[in-house]
Amino acid sequence: MEKNAVSLARQVDFVFRQLEGELTNATAGTVLIQIRNNAVGKFGVRHHPIECKNGNIGNVDKGMSASQVAAFRQLAIDALQYRKEWTHGEILYDFSVRPNRDSWSASVLYESNYNMSTWNSRYMPNARAHYSIRDYH
Repeated sequence: MEKNAVSLARQVDFVFRQLEGELTNATAGTVLIQIRNNAVGKFGVRHHPIECKNGNIGNVDKGMSASQVAAFRQLAIDALQYRKEWTHGEILYDFSVRPNRDSWSASVLYESNYNMSTWNSRYMPNARAHYSIRDYH
């Protein structure tokens, strides 16, 4: 590990603090974080579509409050304990607000990514570079 490396939990905390203004008053969507070598690369929010009927934009529901965003950030950090043994991938945090109940919900999806092109040199130093996945059946 690098001497100046920052833990993934601190990076996720930073991401949510950067997105705080965008998440406040958001009604539903997905926070996505792309990870490479245990470091956050890209991050952002996919907002759920705004409903339009007959060319008119519908009423905008009440979204997340500042305290709900803070709780969401803590949930995202706490959920990292379920991420096991991978260094590349994406984390998706889906969220929605239920304005009639003044509550919110979230779910976490982890996706690990692996690159086969780097495995020949890393795990099979004497392997020929032209092996394909078929050669391992």
